[in-house]
Amino acid sequence: MRDLAALWIVRHGESTANVAAARAESNGAEAVARTERDADVPLSPAGEEQSRATRRWLMALPPHRRPDVAVSSPYLRALRTAELTLAGSGTPLSRDERLRDRDLGILDALTRQGVRARYPDEHERHDRDGKFYYRPPGGEAWTDVALRLRSFLADLRHDHAGRRVLLFGHDVLVYLLSYLLDGLTVEEVMALGSRHVIANCSITAWSADDSGQLRKTAFNEVGHLRSTEIGPADDDQARYGV
Repeated sequence: MRDLAALWIVRHGESTANVAAARAESNGAEAVARTERDADVPLSPAGEEQSRATRRWLMALPPHRRPDVAVSSPYLRALRTAELTLAGSGTPLSRDERLRDRDLGILDALTRQGVRARYPDEHERHDRDGKFYYRPPGGEAWTDVALRLRSFLADLRHDHAGRRVLLFGHDVLVYLLSYLLDGLTVEEVMALGSRHVIANCSITAWSADDSGQLRKTAFNEVGHLRSTEIGPADDDQARYGV
């Protein structure tokens, strides 16, 4: 079976929870001020503008290099990013719950300080088990997310072989798609995570090489967010228009 022709993943735009989390961490608070459940966190005004900038990148691609289909996490912040990015493009959008964010269980909405203060045993277990394998009570480990991504990729390759697919999701998905598609070891993907923070509305891309295998062509690219107008000759498009 042929692989995909191209694959992109866009992390959702800045959310209100991203803003609140940064504020809570800087203030030394134990919890993030958030009233919605994680699935219902909306984009901030800046996140909506980032999504519109991503639309300009998409619409400036030559028609034959645009995605054939798009799939989004069902979480509001990702879905709204997808809707704003795809507006007017004609690209069909579907949702898949396997692209949802990692479930943090009892640690949801807690800062690092909050975990240490309220669940010291879990903090110690996290340090002992390591970030990749640690599963908070009621939540998921990175291995659990990787497992659902393996299933998702298998279905994607079966249903869309030879096509160009655009995903909208969350930062952990970017790391774990790199782990799965680039053949990284656990140590390598953890090192990737320690070196890079996945930016809101960043684009990571893979394209099929001459042998038909997906090879990474861009990682965590944000050049399309630096300008309010992006034309077809922009260097960033040459690098991640695949």
